[in-house]
Amino acid sequence: MTAPLVELRDVTKVYGQGDSEVHALAGADLRIDDGEFVAVMGASGSGKSTCLNVVGCLDQPTSGHYLFRGVDVGSLDRDQLALLRRHYLGFVFQSFNLLARTSAIENVELPLIYRRVHARERHRLALAALAEVGLADRARHTPAELSGGQQQRVAIARAIVTKPQMLLADEPTGNLDSARKVDIMNLLVQLNRERRITIVMVTHEPDMAQYTTRTVLFKDGRVERDSKAGP
Repeated sequence: MTAPLVELRDVTKVYGQGDSEVHALAGADLRIDDGEFVAVMGASGSGKSTCLNVVGCLDQPTSGHYLFRGVDVGSLDRDQLALLRRHYLGFVFQSFNLLARTSAIENVELPLIYRRVHARERHRLALAALAEVGLADRARHTPAELSGGQQQRVAIARAIVTKPQMLLADEPTGNLDSARKVDIMNLLVQLNRERRITIVMVTHEPDMAQYTTRTVLFKDGRVERDSKAGP
């Protein structure tokens, strides 16, 4: 049987000590297979964002195991974790996180700089990623010259330029109006279907979750409900 892309086994995450101790995750179990598009939902403090941070190797469990393609991530050292993030994962955030004084194409090139890709190849790959999200004609524009929806498209291009196996999106439509929300979700669906990128998206919006193939609901640090989309 093929190992899942992601597997959490009885994962806990505790912040603070004593009276201030908070159990953000309290024995969470979760499996995500290649090609899925998963919405992670739950009330504030339910553990959904902590789960995303653990899966993205931005935080480590207090106990339990996180396996990526069958490899226990807890056994990796700092350099190995950095390589996992750099080569296998892409990140999209609610606030876009673009460099304000840098053009769209230069923003998209950033992950390739960390991978030490030659400048000419870096430029080619970044332009191709911008074309994939429909912004090749805005490559030289700065974030201030782009709409919110266009900025998020640049952020998605930056996330996919390294051809990651999994895209982690934290409230990617949270700062957008209704029309732009739909545009971004349609783009994510396209990337999931055509590129077969596995996408894990935290959202508090049920109408955005409807675009995904599966919804995982967190409550009190555990998975309360796990349901696939209908046919």
